[in-house]
Amino acid sequence: MTQNHAKSQDYFLLTILGAIWGSAFFNIKIARFSFEPFTIAFFRVFLGSIPVIFYCFYKGVKIEAFTKEWPSFFLISLVNLVIPFFLISYSINSIQSNLAALLMGSSPLTASLIGRFFLKEERINFLKFTGVCLGFSGLIFLFFDKSLLNETNIPKALLVLLASSFYVLGGTLTIKMSSKGKSNENVTASTLIWATICLSPFLIYESPWNVTPNIKSIVSLIYLGLFPTGLAWSVRFHILKRNGLLFQSQVAYLIPLFGVILSSLFMEEPITPKIIISLVAVISGIYLVKKGK
Repeated sequence: MTQNHAKSQDYFLLTILGAIWGSAFFNIKIARFSFEPFTIAFFRVFLGSIPVIFYCFYKGVKIEAFTKEWPSFFLISLVNLVIPFFLISYSINSIQSNLAALLMGSSPLTASLIGRFFLKEERINFLKFTGVCLGFSGLIFLFFDKSLLNETNIPKALLVLLASSFYVLGGTLTIKMSSKGKSNENVTASTLIWATICLSPFLIYESPWNVTPNIKSIVSLIYLGLFPTGLAWSVRFHILKRNGLLFQSQVAYLIPLFGVILSSLFMEEPITPKIIISLVAVISGIYLVKKGK
């Protein structure tokens, strides 16, 4: 695919994509006021599948969720959606959503390490090594901020980091699937379908129909499904086709930035000096890792 020269509207869409994905964290926290983690994960993939499936039908893309490739789609759905969505929803009650955004924003750093072992073309060079060290140093620095983390919620923060690793592993599996000639739209729709199937039984355990949720939680839950999980993927497809993966990957700089800012605006979470230092370190680390490619 030949990359087009990026225009102002492409950068605008990239910024919108970063803002939508960055807004997920404080909305998860609001949804948790009323809903349990499996319920949030289920509605994210169920509602998120609707615009993606519609997009596939509109573009004439064949969805292969139930073909002979179904085990691969099932595995990707577990690793890339079911497990990380649950871990984030489960953990975010105990930590600030801006912290979750920073921890999840480290995924490009983790990707450079995981990619070294799973993708032959990934190699660790000096710039990548420096970027990984700088980025993770910024995250480690956060763990010394007692106003953010203490012995009671550190395990939850580590679970968010684990969720970030699952995202990266899921992305690696998706790349391998795409290398077989499967389109991004097909893989995304198929994995969302399987994630919905996998999470359905847990609704019986959490019984969301017995909950009397507040309106803010309902709005956040619907938003999480339709926008960060559904619409954002459609925007991503558009950016990928117009400008390629390298351009689209720049959204990694925007997600933690928007996550921290929006959490402060909507949740009134304080932005401490250590958060600012960590944010700068993480974004700088991501820049060096990508520069190293």
